[in-house]
Amino acid sequence: MDLLQLREKEIFETLKKIKTQSFVVIGGYAVNAYAPPRFSVDCDIVVKKDKLNLLEEELLQLGYKKKDQKTDLPYNGSFLRYEKRINNEFNVSIDILIDKVVDRLTNASFMVEWVFNNSNQKNLRGKTIFEKINLQIINIDALIVMKIISCRNTDIRDIFMLMPQAKNLSWIKNEISQRYSYEDRINLIKSLILSKQFKDNLQGIFGYIDEKLFEKHKKAVL
Repeated sequence: MDLLQLREKEIFETLKKIKTQSFVVIGGYAVNAYAPPRFSVDCDIVVKKDKLNLLEEELLQLGYKKKDQKTDLPYNGSFLRYEKRINNEFNVSIDILIDKVVDRLTNASFMVEWVFNNSNQKNLRGKTIFEKINLQIINIDALIVMKIISCRNTDIRDIFMLMPQAKNLSWIKNEISQRYSYEDRINLIKSLILSKQFKDNLQGIFGYIDEKLFEKHKKAVL
């Protein structure tokens, strides 16, 4: 088993053991519930502050340790990172966002009630392991909103893969517009997906995508 498999297997094993706790999966792992699975280094979850202690106790029992908050996490606000050392080779991380999610670049925020109200029980699939877990995962429209607000290159690739399944485009636009310039975000997305190297970069993450499927997703975004 290679390092990517070992990392993902540990994340899945951890999620199975803590899934009785009250949290919502967001970020890269949430994408895997709706699009062809991609590898994500860290698992991001949102929790209410009054449920945090129980979750921390379980992670400590599983061998995780609380780390310094000086991380490259794309969020501001109150969060914790728990890491576990695997085979003395690498760390596995669970990032806990507490009571709200605040995007580091735009300072746009999503309160914990919004995250929980826009989530459902959904199967989470692995990229390198053949396994599924049923967890509370942010729904696809809310995930798209968060990804468009953040708009890093990795977010734009995720948006490209998610957009054909969007349920309510007017709701998505309204939620974005309440927090940031919708036009600014959309123009940034368009500039990247229309670039010559976008498809190659996309396939480097998600695997081979035939031209017909690529054009379908491109049309959905544009």
